[in-house]
Amino acid sequence: MSKLKKNLIVFIMIEIRFHGRGGQGAVTAASLLAKASGLDGKYTQAFPAFGVERRGAPVKAFCRISEKPITLRSHVYSPDYIVVLDDSLLDLPEITEGLKEESVAIINTNKSVSLKYKTYTYDATSLALEILGKNIVNTAMLGVFAKVTNLVSITSVEKAIDENFPEKLSELNKTLVRKAYENTKV
Repeated sequence: MSKLKKNLIVFIMIEIRFHGRGGQGAVTAASLLAKASGLDGKYTQAFPAFGVERRGAPVKAFCRISEKPITLRSHVYSPDYIVVLDDSLLDLPEITEGLKEESVAIINTNKSVSLKYKTYTYDATSLALEILGKNIVNTAMLGVFAKVTNLVSITSVEKAIDENFPEKLSELNKTLVRKAYENTKV
């Protein structure tokens, strides 16, 4: 192996785009993922795409995770991962817009999904209704994301939840994220 190849350090920044509906927690999911990744010692960035969002309208949020400082300050146009909180959004062209051949889709659904990208599905809605009594699936989908990607530890996701929610809500969401993590098949 040449000296150049031995000294070559690959700089990788992972970009994630969350798709949901207003009120489902896509923005909170991106923020929690960034916090959890930061707790794991990585550089992170999370931010929403604001427009005329209202409860129930499609929304996007973004997260970047890197081993090096992140200086990029734009939306995520070619994500490595998409996390879809509501499968009714799958018919929108913006869901797969900019995906690369190697991109991965993580979708909350109990249906079969056929995309030309590697796809993981999980019925986070049923789990959220069982544990929270509401269709708020963002933390469950973070558990799925942690299991599928190994980019963030489940322990750090739970710590980020503790830092973000009041105690009672935190305990419910940690139960949700842990069950989703444990039940995800990869």
